[in-house]
This record gives sequence, structure tokens and C-alpha cells, in this order.
Amino acid sequence: MVQDRIASPPSALSINREQGLRLYEDMVLGRLFEDKCAEMYYRGKMFGFVHLYNGQEAVATGVIQAMRPDDYVASTYRDHVHAVSKGVPARAVMAELFGKATGCSKGRGGSMHIFSSEHNFLGGYAFVAEGIPVAAGAAFSAKYRREALGDTSADQVTACFFGDGAANNGQFFETLNMAQLWKLPIIFVVENNLWAIGMSHGRATSDVAIYKKAAAFGMPGYEVDGQDVLAVRERALEAIDRARAGEGPTLLECHTYRFRGHSLADPDELRPAEEKEAWLARDPIKILAARLTEHGLANGEELKAIDKKIQAHIEDAVEFALASPEPDPSELHRYIFAEDE
Repeated sequence: MVQDRIASPPSALSINREQGLRLYEDMVLGRLFEDKCAEMYYRGKMFGFVHLYNGQEAVATGVIQAMRPDDYVASTYRDHVHAVSKGVPARAVMAELFGKATGCSKGRGGSMHIFSSEHNFLGGYAFVAEGIPVAAGAAFSAKYRREALGDTSADQVTACFFGDGAANNGQFFETLNMAQLWKLPIIFVVENNLWAIGMSHGRATSDVAIYKKAAAFGMPGYEVDGQDVLAVRERALEAIDRARAGEGPTLLECHTYRFRGHSLADPDELRPAEEKEAWLARDPIKILAARLTEHGLANGEELKAIDKKIQAHIEDAVEFALASPEPDPSELHRYIFAEDE
């Protein structure tokens, strides 16, 4: 199986206690946020399509927590966890999911269009691969400001997340070509969860090894265990250093798995039960928790305290969203164009 081939062997940790607890807390934030979204959706508080990230937390955390706050992140339609990991407040993301005026997109975007210019979060995108060229634009902007305009502070790196299905899209190939040609400071992060809605990855592509496609453009490509946050973080740090040094883009294929269906409207009847069970046994949060305790960086009580703290944080976000006002009908045509605030 894929996870047998790329699973990271036990090794000495490359993190300290503070870093380990931060990674754990960030992954728990993502997991509990999504669990609450599922609860609210089934209670009729959220509407439309909601695509949850459960099981893939090590990818978002491993990459985004290795970046600086002023770096850029572009997401997909599975965007809630990328947003909260990037620093967008849980209150603002939850309110957006409820369609409230206090949401990070003012209630206009909903689940698939989380956005925050304040946090350099470039948004979720409903169309497959739509965010890839947008991310390249952000990376080009940083490079242009630094090299053409002489702004020495413009050394931001952009991380672009997308799924295995997007890697068969023309925008993927065109953007990788331009990124390498122009040596853009960007990391292409493939969250290969093996399924594009109900299409198995093996049935949709002529070569299942997405990371090898980087070689066609002369850029580095790596296969990563997407259930091991430390493995993801290690590769992300290398890619970030390359990008910031002006050495160009990197493609990271992170093998992961979503623990829920494609969306909350998906009965999830197409994926084999034995496949789901095998991946559930490699829960990224449990893997990190075990390594932290094994190496003496945390104990079970400390991790339970983090779980409890994050749960209270999520409950607060829901209360905030429920109490927030609906968008004012008089502002129906507002935000069609950009405006200063």
C-alpha cells in the first residue's frame, strides 16, 4: 500500500517541546473545527456544500506552521483548516460558514471561499486547480517587488495547496512551467488523498507518482508521508529555504487520506472499507501524540489539556457565529469591487 512505502521510520525528533506542542495544538484545532462543522451542518445551521479536512491535518500544519506570518497561502474548496492554521480567527471562519456579516468574507463566500487579506490567505476556490495560477501570481508579485522595485523586505514565499485531481488539470502543468521558468518563490503542495470525489487516483492518471512530474520542468519533486507532520515539516522547511533564497519552486506530493466523504452530502460508499480502515489506523494526530510522549516532550495529561482548551475555543466560535448579524440587504452590491477599509 502507498502508506507502507512512504511511512516515516521512527527517528530522533527535529523539534523541541514548544514546537511539538504548537504542531499538536494546530492539528487539533483543525480536527475539532471540522468536527463542529459537521455537527452544525447536520443540525441545519450550515448550508450548501461543505468539504471537510479530517485526516489531512498533518499536511496543512506541517507546511503552514513552517512559514512566516507574512507568507502567502492559497487553498482549495477544502479550505477551512488551511485558513485557521494560517491564523485566520476561528470565529471569523465559523461566522463565514454560517453566512454572517462578521465572517472573514463578510458572509459572501461561505465554505468554499474563505479569504483574508490581513493574513495573506488568498482564498478557497470552488473550481479544481483554480487557485494554482493565483498562487503563482502572488509569488510573482513578491519576486517583482524585490528584484524590480528594490524592496528587500519582499521575500515572501507562497504555498499552494491542491488535490490529486487538480494535478491532471492543464493549469497545473502551465503554472509549474512558468514558476520554474521565472524561479518563483512558491511551493506546490499536492494533497494526494487518492480520490477525486469518487474517482480513484489510479484510474485518472497515466502515472500515479505526481511528484515525478516536477522533473519535466526541472524542479525538485518529493514524495512525503502526509500523515507524519514532522516529515511534512522537514520537506516544507527545505522548500521554503530554497524559495526564499531565489532558487525557485518545489513540488511536494503528500500522501494523505480524508476520513470523511468528499463532502458532507457524500454517503462515501465508493471507497473500500479496508482502505478506509488502514488509513484510519494512521491518524496524524495520534502519530504525533505518540512521538511527543515517546520522546518525553509531552505527557498524556498535557495533550488532553490542549484538547480541552481547543474544544472551548471552537464552542466560542460557534456562539460568536450564532450571535452575529446577517449581512444587511442594503449592501447586496457591496464588495463586487475591491475597496479600502
